[in-house]
Amino acid sequence: MIDKILEIEIYGQKYRIRVKGEEDEEYISHLTSYVDQKMREVAVKSKSADMVKIAVLAALNIADEYFVVQKKLEQMNEVIGQIESEIECLEDNLLKDANT
Repeated sequence: MIDKILEIEIYGQKYRIRVKGEEDEEYISHLTSYVDQKMREVAVKSKSADMVKIAVLAALNIADEYFVVQKKLEQMNEVIGQIESEIECLEDNLLKDANT
């Protein structure tokens, strides 16, 4: 696949990024909008004009969201594992009952 160059805008700054040919431009646009939104939220709360500070704080907020979701996913996977074990036990019991 051929790489494409896209121009995006985040927090009033334009960037040219290289994306793989198969990457969906709509997805990239969604990511761009999300990061822009997070930076604007930080800017309103911190009232700072320092773009680097805003970007770092936005990155920390995004990282926090990511790790919270990862933890929830791990918990869900544990629950799924427990349910699968219970289902296996029930199946075994049903098979034993059917054979007796």
